[in-house]
Amino acid sequence: MKEIRLKIKNRFLKRYNKGYPLILKEAVQNIDNLKEEGQIIQLVDDKNRFIAKGYYGLQNKGCGWVLTSNEKEKINDTFFHKRLLKAISFRGKFYSDENTTAFRVFNGEGDGIGGFTIDYFDGYYLINWYSKGIYRFKDYVIDILKNLSDCKGIYEKRRFDAQGKFINEDSFVWGEEAPEPLIVKENGVNFAIYLNEGAMVGVFLDQREVRKKIRDKYARGKNVLNTFSYTGAFSIFAAIGGAKKTTSVDLANRSIPKTIEHFSLNGIDYETQDIIVEDVFHYFKYAQKKQLKFDLVILDPPSFAKSKKIRFSAAKDYKDLLKSTINITEKEGIIVASTNCASFDMKKFKGFIEKAFEEMGKKYEILEEYRLPQDFRTIKEFKEGNYLKVVFIKVKK
Repeated sequence: MKEIRLKIKNRFLKRYNKGYPLILKEAVQNIDNLKEEGQIIQLVDDKNRFIAKGYYGLQNKGCGWVLTSNEKEKINDTFFHKRLLKAISFRGKFYSDENTTAFRVFNGEGDGIGGFTIDYFDGYYLINWYSKGIYRFKDYVIDILKNLSDCKGIYEKRRFDAQGKFINEDSFVWGEEAPEPLIVKENGVNFAIYLNEGAMVGVFLDQREVRKKIRDKYARGKNVLNTFSYTGAFSIFAAIGGAKKTTSVDLANRSIPKTIEHFSLNGIDYETQDIIVEDVFHYFKYAQKKQLKFDLVILDPPSFAKSKKIRFSAAKDYKDLLKSTINITEKEGIIVASTNCASFDMKKFKGFIEKAFEEMGKKYEILEEYRLPQDFRTIKEFKEGNYLKVVFIKVKK
């Protein structure tokens, strides 16, 4: 396929010369030259001087990803082979850890090829493709995984449609099909994974270190509230860590059987815990009305959420959600404030925290903070890629 030259606007040149990997639509002068996703593209300046090489693939604000600053490097099976094997080697300690059998193997631009990720679940590999463009290279990636000695099977999720929009289409690709559920371990705790069940397979791997810290340091003897609880992962770790009781709240009906399954897999009597299907925003009002208080509250909302009456955006509404959380947290209690919203940084997130406590007339202390774990590799040139921000906050008397 012929390589297409794209001229970068002068005001973006510095950014791309420093290694910025996402090819922004607004950075390109002649974007109409792009015809077919998967095309190899060369970024050049006004004088046709080479900057970088990448591919065309529609994803969010981008129209592709930079792959190399070497003009002579070919984007072929050898290129993908080198990048993937380097990424796998980087995760060596995870492969050898018997207590953790689920982790990220390839993290898009953090490992040198934006547009897809690969997760490992006890011998099974799950590829997430985010554009039609990167999907053109699927055979390179699948062939590499098929030849790994520990690969039992491969699954994929195509998160795009013909127009490049996000969808959730998944399928089994190769090898033997995984049992349902597939039981994996995270720091010795069991999780049930369903590789063929839409976008979310049962646990968010990027919160591994936070869950471990809750279990090992913060849960013992505490009354714990886990909001936006999904399959109850934080609740399981809190219960194993000796929590007096956990309460898991999520709007989705499936959260009850999923959370029960996780408690049962770890030998915990789910009937001693509370699992509630309710809009979290409504639950906060209920808890305040009933004067319920919790020693440890986990606040990990999606970046965007909507119910019949409420629309939530982390960038706009996190501060107010945190104020509701402060209302139902005991004095000297802990709030684990978390967000995966990539549109603001840790400094701004801490600004939300400061403003919330200020408006509530309360004092606080930041005890710990977390970003993405080591297997979710990021690069300094693409700060948006390091999206996870978690702060452990102590509510002062």
